[in-house]
Amino acid sequence: MEIKAGNNYVRMSPRKLRLVADLVRTKSLDQALIALENSPRRAAVPLLKVVKQAMANATHNLTLERSSLKIKKIAIDEGPTYKRWQPVSRGRAFEIKKRTSHIIVVLEGEKGASTQVKTRDVKKERTNKNGKKD
Repeated sequence: MEIKAGNNYVRMSPRKLRLVADLVRTKSLDQALIALENSPRRAAVPLLKVVKQAMANATHNLTLERSSLKIKKIAIDEGPTYKRWQPVSRGRAFEIKKRTSHIIVVLEGEKGASTQVKTRDVKKERTNKNGKKD
């Protein structure tokens, strides 16, 4: 079962994010979280947020156990580039490219590792505007 999470238009170049993503790709989920939390690189922060988001999606929405999750894929794609201009001598202008990135994290969980949540039908009591029960 695949669990996806992503973050678009991250204001950081894809090259910087890929350097951190390469460190995490081959590790288990717990090792990846530890590596990202202790990484001195600024690119580790948005990548850590997306990994935690994917983990939360798996545990909350699909009720999978955290220990059964593995990182299947981390993709860092290039987003749009903002173009700005820097004035220089003799009335010229140099272009500054502010690059953005799209982060996609795919986790893989075992189907048998899900815990069954028993739900019961709970009938909500309706109240009117005055706070009285109907």
